[in-house]
Amino acid sequence: MRDPSLAARFGAAACALALVLAGPAAAQHEHSPYAAGQSSQVKSMTQQQVDDLLAGAGMGLALPAELNGHPGPRHVLELADSLVLTSEQRARTQELFDAMQAEAVALGERLLEAEAALNDLFAAGSVEEGQVALAVMRAARLEGELRIVHLRTHVAMYGLLTEHQRHTYDRLRGYGAGHGPVSAAF
Repeated sequence: MRDPSLAARFGAAACALALVLAGPAAAQHEHSPYAAGQSSQVKSMTQQQVDDLLAGAGMGLALPAELNGHPGPRHVLELADSLVLTSEQRARTQELFDAMQAEAVALGERLLEAEAALNDLFAAGSVEEGQVALAVMRAARLEGELRIVHLRTHVAMYGLLTEHQRHTYDRLRGYGAGHGPVSAAF
């Protein structure tokens, strides 16, 4: 039979040794996931988000439309042959996309400026609560406007396609049964 005091001392010593050895290694891995953003001009966004805003990308802003049977023009153009779009539908879809893209890029640039201004408030070292609230509300308003641009384009796109084309779009995009416009009961 083992001596319980020896086992207890050995266990305590092993734990202490493990802590000593793990301490420096653990400290090396405690970097914040935000550390990479320190050098960014817009610290509240990843580089991918910045690139998407500057390109007018959808960034999931129109998911309520897309996932409820209201296609977006970018994907409709990508699937134009499979959807058997008429020449008029192609032209109108391209017009919708171009208008959305131009407006989204302009709003994206303004949103980036607003986020940079928010960052600058904190970088200055002295910031007041009222300033933060105004800066955040400005950025939020611009993001809302950007979302409206994408959503209203999906609404317009819906009206340009036939029911058959919308169903084909859903199938080609991999949306399952039950996808499409639904009425919510509250």
